[in-house]
Amino acid sequence: MGQSVSRRAKISEFEAEIIDLSHDGRGVARREGKAVFVVGALVGERVRARISHRSRSYDEAELVEVLSPSPLRVTPRCRHFDSCSGCVLQHLDAEAQIAAKQRVLLDNLERIGRVSPTRVLAPLTAEHWGYRRKGRLSVRWVEKKGRAVVGFRERNPRFVADLSRCETTIPAIGERIAEITALVDRLDIRRDIPQIEFIAGDCAVVLVFRVLQAPTESDRANLREFAERTGLAVFLQPGGVESVNPLWPEQVDLFYTVPEFSVRIDFRPLDFIQVNEGINRAMIARALAMLAPEPGERVLDLFCGLGNFSLPIARSGAEVVGVEGEAGLVARARANARSNGLPAVTFHAADLAADLGSEPWLRQGFDRVLLDPPRSGAEAVLAQLPLDGVRRIVYVSCHPGSLARDAGFLVRERGFTLVEAGVMDMFPHTAHVESIACFER
Repeated sequence: MGQSVSRRAKISEFEAEIIDLSHDGRGVARREGKAVFVVGALVGERVRARISHRSRSYDEAELVEVLSPSPLRVTPRCRHFDSCSGCVLQHLDAEAQIAAKQRVLLDNLERIGRVSPTRVLAPLTAEHWGYRRKGRLSVRWVEKKGRAVVGFRERNPRFVADLSRCETTIPAIGERIAEITALVDRLDIRRDIPQIEFIAGDCAVVLVFRVLQAPTESDRANLREFAERTGLAVFLQPGGVESVNPLWPEQVDLFYTVPEFSVRIDFRPLDFIQVNEGINRAMIARALAMLAPEPGERVLDLFCGLGNFSLPIARSGAEVVGVEGEAGLVARARANARSNGLPAVTFHAADLAADLGSEPWLRQGFDRVLLDPPRSGAEAVLAQLPLDGVRRIVYVSCHPGSLARDAGFLVRERGFTLVEAGVMDMFPHTAHVESIACFER
């Protein structure tokens, strides 16, 4: 039996040249007429790999040995790189990572949207390490180990990576993962904590413990001691989003600022904010430079969230209408407009993937539009917008495929020109591609 398994393993091994990177950061080879995706391989390398999964149109493989390494290969900083799926490109030089993402963007625009920008923007970059200020750590109690495991998912998503630290997360969290794990181990409800979310503002860092059972008095004492000692605020979430409540301290001033536009944005622990503070500030500045709003103009900001773009746009003197699907974010966006002294901003709650025919804001005329949709893009809302009077559209994207699809629609169906586009390194060391594009009449 052992010899049979050994022979099968040998047969499944092969050598190949890596000719491309896939959208999720795996090396791409060709073998027997099919694409093979090789975890951990880089373009230009010759590798020995082992087939891990076969399908009709492609195969998947694990890296066995790099026979001829790429000159762009570097030693990953993180000791957990081989198991954790949090970032899959640490073995590739940082400048080469962003260049690869730029190629992914341009390839998607051409292949899916059949469009090309008149100008390709230089990538926006910031700090490569310790940048992640929002995220979710999975927690699992492992009976065989007799302890908790805290981390991001492994490359096999059924498992949680057993982390001691994280190099891409802000140091207040990334350097304390072992300490957080030890804290979970001490809790009576350690088997009933599936996740811990973290989020950081300018002056506070919050941990939100999802608890499936009420913590005991001993648990609350342990959590409070940890919070007081580390300075991290601890919240508990026994149910849905609205159930989140502070354990220590009772009041937390949670906000971030955009100093270039004299804007402060308050938020709650589970609200969406951009992960990378440095890129967010640079992105807002670039988006507003591309949009170029003028006093007295009307600007529509779709998928506006807490007002990340709406409030800086309003500083230009333009009248801004922000639309967002989550009512809670809209309420906080309105509060942010008031606290920043920006009465010319109005916000509306609407499902932007649904029929918008009854929405009064849709029938108002706009001079410029900014949108920052989710991964699925903005296909539904763009098809309904009255765009005849719109002079310029700035599209912030977290998925190059949906941007490319929507760009094709705007260019071929609505008469716009894609004047410029480029990537932003919002998630260094991951395969995630964030980009921005500008369309003009």
